Amino acid sequence: MAERTDTSEAEEVARIMCARVRDVMTPGPIGVDYDQSIGEAARTMRDWGIGAVLVVRDGALYGLVTDRDLVVRAVAEGKGPDEPVGPLSSSDLIGVDAGADVAVAARLMRDHAVRRLPVLQDGQATGIVSLGDLAIPGPPAAGLAAITKVTAAA
Repeated sequence: MAERTDTSEAEEVARIMCARVRDVMTPGPIGVDYDQSIGEAARTMRDWGIGAVLVVRDGALYGLVTDRDLVVRAVAEGKGPDEPVGPLSSSDLIGVDAGADVAVAARLMRDHAVRRLPVLQDGQATGIVSLGDLAIPGPPAAGLAAITKVTAAA
């Protein structure tokens, strides 16, 4: 029976590593305007059940803000819920093409110590791929454990 489990896990790893980013991403990313309040961004995350939103400024993708950013960059720094969310966002975004192999996304996450990447298709954000989307079953030392270690401090 253990052999069947090993085969199933191996098949799952192969399936994930052969996939395209569009196959594993969360489609339809939610965005907020740069000037929207921290409170509005937090409520958007709560209402949609998500941990990150894209930040748009002047009609263009500007950055990404996570629930952790709200805690570390806003609450811990004494910012009020009515202050704009834009300055809290990570503006040095690294994106990945929807048609790229998931290995490309994993490498970008590792190289840039990030846990989420906007997914782009024809110059537009079409989704977000997260570290969890790339998770591979197995022991902690397998799969994307190296990325997790690198991004733990991020």
